[in-house]
Amino acid sequence: MILPILHYPDSRLRTVAKAVDVVDDTVKTLVKNMFETMYDAPGIGLAATQIDHHQRIIVIDTSEDKSQPLCLINP
Repeated sequence: MILPILHYPDSRLRTVAKAVDVVDDTVKTLVKNMFETMYDAPGIGLAATQIDHHQRIIVIDTSEDKSQPLCLINP
């Protein structure tokens, strides 16, 4: 699912993200949706705060062909 991305100067971007305690199905679904949103944007990285989910999650893929997805939880 493509999620709406917050843009500066939206004050929600300044919200401090909380640590992820458990990687459950909800977190896995969020990560999947974050990748879909990032690729659709298009972009090479997306933090959960940018989609108004204030958890310490970031997804990244700097490859040309979208072949190296990387998810960081509690970096």
